[in-house]
Amino acid sequence: MNALKKLFGGNTRQFGMIFALVALIVFFQIFTGGRTLTPGNVINLFNGNSYILILAIGMVLVIIAGHIDLSVGSVAAFVGVSVALAMRDWGLPWYMGVLFGLVLGAVIGAWQGLWTAYVGIPAFIVTLAGMLIFRGFNQFVGKSNTIPVSKEFQFIGSGYLPEIGPDTGFNNLTVLLGLVAVAFVIIMSLRARASNKALGADVPELWVEVTKLVLICGAILYATYLFATGRPGTSFPIPGLILAVLVLIYSFVADKTVLGRHIYAVGGNRHAAELSGVQSKKVNFMVMMNMSILAGLAGMIFVARSTASGPFDGVGWELDAIAAVFIGGAAVTGGVGTVIGSIVGGLVMAVLNNGLQLLGVGADLTQIIKGLVLLAAVAFDVYNKTQGKRSITGLLMRAFRRNEINPDEATPTKEVISKEA
Repeated sequence: MNALKKLFGGNTRQFGMIFALVALIVFFQIFTGGRTLTPGNVINLFNGNSYILILAIGMVLVIIAGHIDLSVGSVAAFVGVSVALAMRDWGLPWYMGVLFGLVLGAVIGAWQGLWTAYVGIPAFIVTLAGMLIFRGFNQFVGKSNTIPVSKEFQFIGSGYLPEIGPDTGFNNLTVLLGLVAVAFVIIMSLRARASNKALGADVPELWVEVTKLVLICGAILYATYLFATGRPGTSFPIPGLILAVLVLIYSFVADKTVLGRHIYAVGGNRHAAELSGVQSKKVNFMVMMNMSILAGLAGMIFVARSTASGPFDGVGWELDAIAAVFIGGAAVTGGVGTVIGSIVGGLVMAVLNNGLQLLGVGADLTQIIKGLVLLAAVAFDVYNKTQGKRSITGLLMRAFRRNEINPDEATPTKEVISKEA
């Protein structure tokens, strides 16, 4: 037990959702006769859920800031049909269609951010109105028809890394990507260890560091093997590559930038943040606009994978994204959450949904089970808080709280602001 405490930072509940994800995978791997961890199923799982995971990245920032966005499904559907029509009727090439969709998402996000940040209407009401408005626009613009898209555009939603180099029995680009990921994890871990030593901070024992790296790199290499050995013509999916890039970018923004700290500060205590110099209106405007941009991207990826836009695209997506964020450890009251946590939460829901389908469970029972999982995850965290214990969400945010800035800096963390309040 002491070894586990050292390995997982003093409390194994810190990685509760990761344990839950691993347990689900093992459970379904056993009871589906090994069909869960097959290359084809893993590739389909990522392809079928990438747009929800992209929405979860934006949604976690919205929830950290203390808001919620109910319009993302409708915005995604409206952007998707608009891009499909623009490419068909205006002759836009696929890359201009993508740019058009991102700009349209930014305009929609600016509209909703204006009402939320500067007019002062709660985001719940603004985005509820947006859900109705943009669902109506989706059906009005598309005339409730199916609008096909070009094969070039379909690549961003259903494409794979191409085959290059000698015939090794694997997709060489996928293998290279996996090796780069392993090297990145090792280098970042060694740099962090060296930096902590130079600052005189406590560092874990070497065997702890090595064991962590072995576990993480082993998981990456096994996933690489699955993606690289799929049926001919498949490999690591392009939506997965887009998702990986977004996770890296947004994790950096949330953890290492002034804007990220301001988002946590506003969600933790808006009034105290404003007294400390944080411009809460700009922060709220930015998170709402960013959410709609990512919703537009998710909508385009879904349309590209489906080969056409339709009148019922986006229905219920906002609920899946919100569920992923809360299962991943975000707090209902704001101020707590991580990008990685939201991805883990989304994968928990994706694996659960996929595994139940493989077992032949009906759609009605699947919805019941997913709802109970969401309720149990949040209830467990709330219970730990009421018992005076560290919650999973609190533990996930422990690293953030440790990175307090110097008193003379103008961007205090949530803990500093709470003390001032």
